[in-house]
Amino acid sequence: MGGERIAIVGAGCTGLRLRTPEASFRELVFQAAQKAYADAGVRPQEVSAFVSVAENYNEGAAIADEYVPDQLGAVLKPVHAVAGDGITGLASLVMQLETGQLDIGVIEGHSKASNVLHPAHILALALDPIYTRPLRFHPHYVAGMEMRAFLAATGNTQEQAALAAAQNRKNALANPLAAYGASLTVEQVLASPPEAEPLKLGDIAPPADGAVVLVLARESMLGTLKGKPVFINGIGWSQDTPNIEDRELHRAAYAEQAAQMAYRMAGISDAASQIDLAEVDDTFSYKELQHLEALGLAPPGQAGNLLEAGVFSPQGRLPVNVSGGHLGCGYAHEMSSLRSVLEVVLQLRGEAGARQLPGARVGLAQSWRGIPTASGAVVVLGRE
Repeated sequence: MGGERIAIVGAGCTGLRLRTPEASFRELVFQAAQKAYADAGVRPQEVSAFVSVAENYNEGAAIADEYVPDQLGAVLKPVHAVAGDGITGLASLVMQLETGQLDIGVIEGHSKASNVLHPAHILALALDPIYTRPLRFHPHYVAGMEMRAFLAATGNTQEQAALAAAQNRKNALANPLAAYGASLTVEQVLASPPEAEPLKLGDIAPPADGAVVLVLARESMLGTLKGKPVFINGIGWSQDTPNIEDRELHRAAYAEQAAQMAYRMAGISDAASQIDLAEVDDTFSYKELQHLEALGLAPPGQAGNLLEAGVFSPQGRLPVNVSGGHLGCGYAHEMSSLRSVLEVVLQLRGEAGARQLPGARVGLAQSWRGIPTASGAVVVLGRE
């Protein structure tokens, strides 16, 4: 990245849970913001700009960013809404800081998934209204088609996808923030109820409530802040058509293109050897394998084999989703990828507790906005 470097200097979050009846989403954001400001050693008055990632349909209200200034301390300050995933929102804040006109910025993401009574109805609104939505199938049918196409094209197997689900749920047992840690076997995942063949219920990340707030600053500001900086070495994003009939279902082209952009900025020429850990989107178990190959962290058709060989385990050469991923932590809408970024930040700082990886210096977080989209982002973070 050219010019002055941008660093994450503060991080705050709430634990992820299936339901949070005792707190509104505003209260969740407030809790995360207080932790982030304390971590960075900054007051809200010192923040120049704010970004909120939220989808109005999930919020049940239009212009959802109008509901976050109070709890962020952002009243009468610029709040930039991004109706997209958290890393795409992070990119927008990085670009604002890179102008040199702003010193400190804050991004928030939250989920009150427990408030959504019929999430499939909202997902269906993203389907093409002329050709696809009238078919009235459950939106997870799209994931089932993608999974079948990916497995057939690459040679990865349904059992290997189930192994990704089982491993991530097990990893989550060491993460106090995770909602769905469990000791599952591949056989138990495969025996779970069918959702959209070959997709099983155990292959799907369950919903969770929570909030994440990150504080970013230009490098010249680091002397005035107390948070341990983690630098954004590279960031990229890409969007393909959401029309399922117009794209290759077996590929995650958005992840390929976003990774190439982020790698160019970060000077990464061989991701598999230069990345120490990765948090990749595993909203569905097969997506972890697909994304690993798209990111160049596994050769084409080999992600499942490397997973079986233990390469992506916490003790392996390239730990993947040591936090538990979305399958173990819970799917939290746009906030999900900010939680992934948070995990990489904690690992690079050496603050990940029982799941801490030794010697982690460069980490990657990757996002996908979910079905039926083909959009996502990648960020490469470095300790120095």
